Amino acid sequence: MSTPTYAILNPGRVIAGAGSIEQLAEVARGFNARHVLVVSDKGVAAAGLVQGPCAALEGAGLRVTLIDSTPPEPDVADVEAILAAARAAGGAPDLVVGIGGGSAMDVAKIVAVLLAHDLDLRALLAKTAEIPARGLPSVMVPTTAGTGSEATPNSIILVAEDELKVGIVSARLMPDTVLLDPLLTLTLPPAVTASTGMDALTHAIECYCSKKGNPFSDLYALEAIRLIARSIRRAVANGRDVAAREDMLMGAYWGGVCIATSSTTAVHALAYPLGGKYRMPHGLSNAILLPSVMAFNLVGSERRFAAMARAMGLDTGGLSDAQAGTAFVEELKRLNADLGVPPHLRGWGIDETHLDGLVEGASKVTRLLDNNPRPMSRADMRALYAALL
Repeated sequence: MSTPTYAILNPGRVIAGAGSIEQLAEVARGFNARHVLVVSDKGVAAAGLVQGPCAALEGAGLRVTLIDSTPPEPDVADVEAILAAARAAGGAPDLVVGIGGGSAMDVAKIVAVLLAHDLDLRALLAKTAEIPARGLPSVMVPTTAGTGSEATPNSIILVAEDELKVGIVSARLMPDTVLLDPLLTLTLPPAVTASTGMDALTHAIECYCSKKGNPFSDLYALEAIRLIARSIRRAVANGRDVAAREDMLMGAYWGGVCIATSSTTAVHALAYPLGGKYRMPHGLSNAILLPSVMAFNLVGSERRFAAMARAMGLDTGGLSDAQAGTAFVEELKRLNADLGVPPHLRGWGIDETHLDGLVEGASKVTRLLDNNPRPMSRADMRALYAALL
């Protein structure tokens, strides 16, 4: 029996550390850019995180077009509107910079491709077309420690008529450069810090558990779990804790690297219809689902769960792998409680009458369900959703 191959996919260059955003203009000059498109959102702009980078680019003699209209859950129409605005700016951009959370970076990545190639976004989402080559050079600057979008070949877009978020996945979406500056995350509110941080933790945990898990993803996933577990409570309690913020940002980045090499599993599959239909923030839906799905996945994966328990800093001395795995699941529940993550879905207007629709939506995400370490039937999905009501 042949050994399955595995690969790691990283951005071309990663610059990390407090103050690294100050290198943005130098990075742009390295691409010989003259016109930079900056994609962001209103919240990031209102927090004052866009003005400085744009001023630095303009100070370096570059023309800057800022589009800060990315919504929290961008759909096809939103992306097409941003693309049209970029084309109408006059003089084609030759570099795209995404500054913000996962939504802004996902849009920036796909817009960089669409500006360079005559492609139909809906065809890409329907998998009836593929990205033929890399787009414009792109630089990603995360302002949250969550999605890891800066390290993934993914762009997640909401298809409103299907009430489902769909991923475009291509190595040609990988950013050319990433700037990881924890100072840009200091003003994140506690609730956002919690939900985005749990999103990052979910990525690491799922990638370590996935059928595609491999030595690359194992290495980065366990390090991400270690960093996030030791710092997420501190980051939520004191947003100005730079060391905790740096741990969270690096953990989120490593989680993104894991996604690129082993992919997520059933937590994300079950979360997508919650975001698509009920517009529940992605990190929050992942956090709510995580303990229940991990309890389901523990069966048959006890050894790997014990390793994750140790990475979280739990005392597993004298415990069997199954017992350590159970302790790990219980720690996820405690972590959610400590961070103020609600233990149920009812606050979003979801009740028993919606279960069939949720299961139908999740069952379409076969790319992730097939990667789950334990087969999950529609009945299993329904039971998981029902238990969270």
